[in-house]
Amino acid sequence: MKIYNSLTRRKEEFQPLETGKVKMYACGITVSGEAHIGHGFQALIYDVFRKFLEKQGYKVTYARNYTDVDDKIIARSKETGIPADKYAAMMIENIDRVMACAEIDEPTLWLKATENMGNIIAFIEELIAKGHAYASANGDVYFDVDSCPAYGQLSGRSKEDMLDGVRVENDSSKKNAYDFALWKAAKAGEISWDSPWGKGRPGWHIECSAMNRVAFGDQIDLHGGGRDLIFPHHENEIAQSESLTGKRFAKYWTHNGLIKVNGQKMSKSLGNSLLLSDLLDKYSPDALKFALLSSNYRGDLNITDTLFSEAEEHITRFYTLIAKAEEAFPNEAGRAAEIDKKFDEAMSDDFNTALALSDLFGYFKEVARLAEAGDSRARQITNQIKQTYSLLGLFKKTAKEYLEKYAASEEIPAAVKAVAEERWNARLAKDWAKSDELREKLKSLGYAVKDSKEGYELTKL
Repeated sequence: MKIYNSLTRRKEEFQPLETGKVKMYACGITVSGEAHIGHGFQALIYDVFRKFLEKQGYKVTYARNYTDVDDKIIARSKETGIPADKYAAMMIENIDRVMACAEIDEPTLWLKATENMGNIIAFIEELIAKGHAYASANGDVYFDVDSCPAYGQLSGRSKEDMLDGVRVENDSSKKNAYDFALWKAAKAGEISWDSPWGKGRPGWHIECSAMNRVAFGDQIDLHGGGRDLIFPHHENEIAQSESLTGKRFAKYWTHNGLIKVNGQKMSKSLGNSLLLSDLLDKYSPDALKFALLSSNYRGDLNITDTLFSEAEEHITRFYTLIAKAEEAFPNEAGRAAEIDKKFDEAMSDDFNTALALSDLFGYFKEVARLAEAGDSRARQITNQIKQTYSLLGLFKKTAKEYLEKYAASEEIPAAVKAVAEERWNARLAKDWAKSDELREKLKSLGYAVKDSKEGYELTKL
């Protein structure tokens, strides 16, 4: 299988450091607020990565972190009056709950900054001892970027470029403006920990390097995160870890695209953040996953007003056809192995979920045709789809469970849907006269029908 490596900027054959085993780490959430759709997208992507690698026979150890102390969390603590540690714990509990509702599985290991202070401090001490970091008079500790000749290898940025797009603190004790904080001296009233440099807390970047080393040792196979983390976060992780160990930190770097809402980058400042919990109040987990995985994970995902509702329509039709096949052929246990083979081929090309999902339309069109013809291969196809596509988190519910929960609220009467299905089957059989006759019948019932290669859509006249 091939994976696009952000470090080398090309697809590479995947060869882990140790045969049969994969050490995988993805940057998690800074828990200053509730989980939004961007958090769900990233968590889903790496959950899928892990599961497909396991399907290929690898033993995967997958770690994610929670950043549970930083400037934003401290600011929220002051706003709410809730101590920073209690606020972070509350947010983690909320985020865990909504991720479970989205049916996104937990990693093998959860890592938290506040549970690794000793490891973080020890890591910084080693960097200082090796001449890669220095302490200032006020108790801050900085990484000396000039001590790392390879700095910029992931992002491709020069030192001059580093000052663009990243906050540079005005501190005269820094050797260079682009040196970054490993340890921040505590301000009055802030949460802090004892250290050789006085009370303080870690900088953002150091926690991932330190926790990776504790969990996996000096090297990992695959490191992931959003594309917005390439610089400075992941660039700084590489600098810290490789300066300390002298070894290549991660063999493969992978980055998912960003979320846009109607063409604009999603952000709190624009007021267009979409909370995952709000979306789950409206749509099924299947629909969210179908929508999020229908594009290449490396590209930006544009969330339009109809993205999730259209995904729900597709999923509803798919479950309806599953129900039809299961009802018609209750004892058929066969499978369609070619579906699984085609899925693996798509996913082996840099986790191409978009291609894998596009195949579903053809499969379900065939299910409709076979079911109408009384052919039990309809059930064999749906059996295989449920087995294969469960890796993407789809079709894990029974058709009855899904349709009762997510399709029961449809305003379209059952009698109208029955005519629409009959007309669709007539089209599949190329019985154009009957199809036209049933279109007119739908009009008389107050509905228009619009066809596409994926199926049809009913709207009220």
